[in-house]
Amino acid sequence: MTAPRDNDSDVAAEGDVAAGAADGASHRPTYSTLSVIMPVFNERSTVAEIVRRMRAVEIPLVLQLVVVDDGSSDGSEKVLGALEDSTVRVITHHENQGKGAAIRTGLAAATGDLILIQDADLEYDPDDWPRLLDPILKGKARVVYGSRFTGERKNMLPLHWFANRMLSFTTNLLYRSTLSDMETCYKLFDAKAIEGLTIVSNRFDFEPEITAKVLRRGHRIYEVPISYAGREVDEGKKITWRDGFTALAALVRFRFSKEY
Repeated sequence: MTAPRDNDSDVAAEGDVAAGAADGASHRPTYSTLSVIMPVFNERSTVAEIVRRMRAVEIPLVLQLVVVDDGSSDGSEKVLGALEDSTVRVITHHENQGKGAAIRTGLAAATGDLILIQDADLEYDPDDWPRLLDPILKGKARVVYGSRFTGERKNMLPLHWFANRMLSFTTNLLYRSTLSDMETCYKLFDAKAIEGLTIVSNRFDFEPEITAKVLRRGHRIYEVPISYAGREVDEGKKITWRDGFTALAALVRFRFSKEY
């Protein structure tokens, strides 16, 4: 694939939005299936509930749930075994490889024309799916992020708030974007927008990598407000301050990478 030059990206991005507005409803893209990729690592206490919530959401699409058990050792694998059916596919990593690796596995298995990332820890509410889907189904965007900073939320600790804001600011500075929440889990893609895109990050640096590559392909990211019920470390949160520095380095690295 020959990627577009960076100086063409703003024109292409504005073209996505302008075309959607000009074409009107008759030229809206048609989607049939939403593939939801959910990495799981030691989430025994929440995984059954999040699957129940996902199944309960009413959307005008066929739902495919791709759950990747990333080497869980707390019994999550047994819970997932009981949940697997025609709509829930469970893929197992026998060793923990990281969120990015789990999503990479999920992407390879997803067959939908829309792709959504979901966490398994109840921080993100599937009831927000219709809000995320709305801009894409109306032809306004091909990539939609759910922003924790513009919707109802349980307040973060100051360190987490600062790290998230710093990373979004750095993203906007490097990629000429206006994101309020680059690190959000809720990322929804038209599958064609990320077709052929290679993910190399294995851990939480998936978030800056996918964002960087989508922006460098010329897609304007549409944000919608979402609710958020954040956990802290003593409640099972796995991301740490070290991951913030890794994400910062990834933003810089992928800004100048030749592959996107």
